[in-house]
Amino acid sequence: MPNIKSAKKRTLQITKRQLRNQARKSALKTAIKKVMSAIEAKDVETAKTLFVAAESKISRARGKGLLHHNTAARKISRLAKKVATAASAQ
Repeated sequence: MPNIKSAKKRTLQITKRQLRNQARKSALKTAIKKVMSAIEAKDVETAKTLFVAAESKISRARGKGLLHHNTAARKISRLAKKVATAASAQ
């Protein structure tokens, strides 16, 4: 445990930031899983609406520094490809 006041403050800030990032990352993973489960259930309309929400969360995570911009672009691209494939297969 730090003794210096500024170090104590940094510890508190880091803890708060970790919790916030953890919640955002969890919500992001959940959104992606929902899209994937809709695709597996062959529910294209639901998958499309869930994809829009997931894309928004991924972009927001990128803006907050939670994801690298190339990682975010890759995730969005792959999800979009899967949704499009499911839509064309139906």
